[in-house]
Formats: sequence, structure tokens, C-alpha cells
Amino acid sequence: MIDEDEAQTGSNTGQGGMYHWEAAYQRSWDALEEDDSGSLAAHVAALAREKLARRRHVLALSNSAVPVHRGLIRHQFLVLDMSEAIASPADYLLPTRLECVLHNAQVYVDHFLTVNPLGCIGLIATRDGGAEKYTELTGNTAEHIAAIQNKSNREPRGEPSLQNALEIARRSLLHVPSHGSREILVLYSALTTCDPGNISETIQSLKADNIRVSIIGLSAEMRICKHICKETKGIYNVIMNEQHLKEVLASHVAPPAVESEKTASLAMIEMGFPSSTSFASPTICANHGKPTQIGYECPRCKTTICSLPTDCPICSLTLVSSVLLARSYHHLFPVPPFVEIPVSHRTSHFSLSLAAQIQLIVVHVKWHSLLHQQGSGRYQCPNCMHLFCLECDIYCHELLHNCVGCLGGSNH
Repeated sequence: MIDEDEAQTGSNTGQGGMYHWEAAYQRSWDALEEDDSGSLAAHVAALAREKLARRRHVLALSNSAVPVHRGLIRHQFLVLDMSEAIASPADYLLPTRLECVLHNAQVYVDHFLTVNPLGCIGLIATRDGGAEKYTELTGNTAEHIAAIQNKSNREPRGEPSLQNALEIARRSLLHVPSHGSREILVLYSALTTCDPGNISETIQSLKADNIRVSIIGLSAEMRICKHICKETKGIYNVIMNEQHLKEVLASHVAPPAVESEKTASLAMIEMGFPSSTSFASPTICANHGKPTQIGYECPRCKTTICSLPTDCPICSLTLVSSVLLARSYHHLFPVPPFVEIPVSHRTSHFSLSLAAQIQLIVVHVKWHSLLHQQGSGRYQCPNCMHLFCLECDIYCHELLHNCVGCLGGSNH
């Protein structure tokens, strides 16, 4: 007989008796690439360029001399091109174009809902000359990732239909309140579109409904995609490699600026703050029609819902939690961009945050020496005058959303 502890251990192990989490670190040195002389400098320099690209993205979000109005309540549909075109080989997207796009789509959904806790996202796929809605607008990350990982949803077939996908997203976004943004982001691989009607009519409908369409081309530039983005005030990009795809997706995470005309018409937004409730017996969720024993009750009509944020399907009241509202605060008051300190102005101390609390090893020192070839590698907060390394600069702006030195309250 097999002991219970051994059975539990066996269920957590894969091939070779290793734990599943250990597999990610097996032969991790194979990812290193040497140049013709056997040096790793080129590989480390590529990692440094990736870090610097992330800092440029941080500067683009926070370096604004004029305060920008941003819509914190976002509603976005992510459209995936699941036609045969995404199954075609591409040397710039590895291991395959399909796997690369679906993996980055999962990362984007998780990042989007983390940065926009008051936002909702939905998934739509286009193939076989039509379009299919994978998930409704919701803030449940697990539901979206499960839909992407579903094997039946990962089978590319036929031709895409850009018009059908945009029409499905448009009809779903019509019910979004005026104070929420209406956005569509398309990951498009094909160079054709199989539409049942005149796509120009769809473009005019999108403009009339104030829906912003942005498209990321995975193959080559298409005139119709560029025209759609121009008419709906979206952004059109054609990627060059996987790193460029990550950067373009990251640029769509932060809330876009709200137009001055729309800002002038905004008024007070009525919201409800329901508390989590445990029900004695399973109760049907009004949003998904599924039984649940832990959920929320609308404070106005007592309707049961399973997750926040959402709009009450009965009385249309916007339902959020105070925690989600607090997590959106940094969009209105972002951390000011840190100023790069020239190499000639170096001081004895290096970084206030994590890098100063650990023993720096030789590899870390060489990492920063390579960064210094492209910049000083030191950045200073304009308020508290503390110094930070590149990693800590990115950490403060992308994850912490606060300056460690300003939070400490001590100035130099």
C-alpha cells in the first residue's frame, strides 16, 4: 500500500521526482547566450536594454507637466485573432506565434486588472469567418485565464472577421455607463478579413458610441486597421518581436487620458459599497446565473452578485469596494519621475531601498556596470533627494506606486 504522505508527494511531483515548481529552474543556464568570443556581455546587455525600456514606459506615464484626467472605470474587450494565420510560423515570436500571443494575453489580462482594479475586461475570438465571446466583462482574472487555457479555445481555424468581432464588442459596450471608458484592443495576425457587410458602417457606429479601438498587428501593416484606429482615436502598432509586443501591451495597461469635452460633462458618480456575505444556502448570482455561497448584496435592491467591481444587473448601480477604490488612487497622483544622476555626480551611497539591504555579488555589480554604459544607473527622487538604482526606480513606479524615501519621511 502507498502511504498517504507519499501519495500527496507524488501528486506534486513531475518527471524525475522533481516538484513542479522546480521544473522552471531546471537547467536555467541554458537560457544564457554566448557570443563568438564566449562572453555573456551581449546577453546581459540585452537584459539591461529591457530594463531601460521599462523605465521609458514609466517616464511616459508619469512625466507630464500638466495634470491629466484619466478614466479609472475602464471597460475593455480583448479580441484575439484565432484564425489559421496565427498558426503560421514566425521567427520573431517563439516558440510559436500562437503560444507567444496567448501567453502574453494572459499576462496582459492579469496586469490590466491589477493596475485597473475598478476596470473590467472581456475576451472575444474571431475565426471561421465569425466571432465568439469567450468571457463577459468582469474583473475576475481567473475566469479569463481559464478561458484562454481552455483547449477548445486554442484551436486556430479558418479566416478572421474583424467586423463581426467589433460588432460583438460594440453591442456589449453599449450598456456601459457614460462615466466608464469603452475600449477594444485587437491582437490581429491575418492580412485579410472576411466580413459579412460594409465595415465602414461599423466604424461609424463605433465613433457614434465613443468606443476607442486599438489594434496590434502581428504580421504587417494593414490599411483598414490603421483607418479604424485613426477614426476611433485609438493606437495602431505593428510589432517587430516578442519584446516589442510586451512593450506595446504594457502601454495599454494604464488608463488613457480623458478628452476635455467629456471631462466637462462629468458629474458625481453614484456608487454602492457592498460587504462580503456568506449565504446559508447556495444563491444564484445575478451576473452569471451560477450558484454561490459567498458573494455580495447590492445595497439598493439586495441583488446577489459574486464578484466586484461590476454594475448591478437589476438597478444598474456601480458596485465597488473601498479597497479597489484606494488601489486606483495612484493614477490620479502618480509618483514623479526620478531624475537620472550623471556619472560625474556619484556619491558614496547607492540606493535607499532593497539593493542597499542585501550583499551585492559580482554578477550584480557587472549588471550595473553594463547599465552605466547606457546611462548612469542612478536616479534621484526630486522630492526627498534619495538615490535609487534602476530596478528600485521601476519597482517604485510600477508596483509600489510610492517613493520609499518620501514614505520614510527623512530628507538628506
